[in-house]
Amino acid sequence: MAIPELMLMFLGMLLLAVLLQPLARRMHLPYGLLLVFGGYIGSEILVAAGLDTGLRWYHFHDLVFFVFLPLLIFESALHMDSRQLLRNIVAILLLSTPMMLLAAGVSAVVLYYGIGYPSYFSWVVALLSGAILSATDPVAVLELFRRAGVSERLILLVDGESLFNDATAIVLFTLLTSLALMPQQEITLAAASLKFTTIFCGGILVGLMVALLLGLIYRWMDSTFNRMAVMLVAAYGSYLLAELWHLSGVVAVLVVGLIFAELQRREGDSPQRQELHCLWAFGGSLANAAIFLLLGVTITLAMFQDQWLAMLLGIAAVLLARGLGLLVTMPLVNLLPGESVGWRAQLVIYWGGIRGSVTAALALSLPLELESWYTVQSIAYGVVLFTLCVQAPTMPWLIGRLGLNRTNTDQEKS
Repeated sequence: MAIPELMLMFLGMLLLAVLLQPLARRMHLPYGLLLVFGGYIGSEILVAAGLDTGLRWYHFHDLVFFVFLPLLIFESALHMDSRQLLRNIVAILLLSTPMMLLAAGVSAVVLYYGIGYPSYFSWVVALLSGAILSATDPVAVLELFRRAGVSERLILLVDGESLFNDATAIVLFTLLTSLALMPQQEITLAAASLKFTTIFCGGILVGLMVALLLGLIYRWMDSTFNRMAVMLVAAYGSYLLAELWHLSGVVAVLVVGLIFAELQRREGDSPQRQELHCLWAFGGSLANAAIFLLLGVTITLAMFQDQWLAMLLGIAAVLLARGLGLLVTMPLVNLLPGESVGWRAQLVIYWGGIRGSVTAALALSLPLELESWYTVQSIAYGVVLFTLCVQAPTMPWLIGRLGLNRTNTDQEKS
């Protein structure tokens, strides 16, 4: 497909996203769900008209990893309150990294034995699926939390968990994808753990290095345009530099975003800061909408006919894994100083662990060289659609039923 045709298709997708947002509000449906249906219907119309969208796997991979993910991660980190994050960092890390790894492992076990075809769906593929399914995206429910008056600490725990959880899931996804494409290569648990740690910590160092250099340049600038340009260079530059050195670009972007968030906080609530946040919010929303539209474009009815059992297994695995993860980590979180998280809040955290743009993005970027890519992608799609159709719409009812619409009710003990 030629450049002008690609641009027209992108503009059409952007217009569709704009038109669907007010419709989602009027119908009280998740925006992402309508975007998926919009992408599906739009692609079916194009195919029926005999038009080729021109979208291929390598387009998805490059769009996801080099355009969408840096934007999504940086924008998410930028709106975090770094002081509150540091005060609750131990609780957030417990809810993100250990719980994410545990959830990925539990999901892998359920899927491996549930599917029962080791030659087609191996342990590495099962773990890869678990990593994809463990990335949470609470954007939709966070807005509900704020409108309902849920405590700020609960919002911070859910938001912070998602931010660090996504970074860990993407690192694990990258590592397991390379292992799945080289089944003949034997690797021990110790070697895999060392490689994971190297990739993760290396990303942190790259992020610190880029933030130190460009943070100084950012402070010298005074116009909104110049500062936005520096932030764009910082976000994408840190990602590309880390990936060039075979480290985690996502972790690098996360670190850079958190440091720039602190730089902005120290300058106060100025009009320029609001402008920059609006610009990044627009970019993040655009990337998020594009991912859901692409998910709809790639969905087929045959996927539900052929892979319905695998999808149900994926949904069951996600619900079971998150429940077990919270049972293990929440007692440790409540031992820490600060507000305890009562059983009502824990139920909301459990049901609010929806899967969205990051899970969809990773599913879209699966390599076709992986024999079982279609099954893994179908499982991820099924889980995302379940969270959009069931979990997100029922969240307001659950908050009201548990009485969490009264601020700080989550402090009540059972």
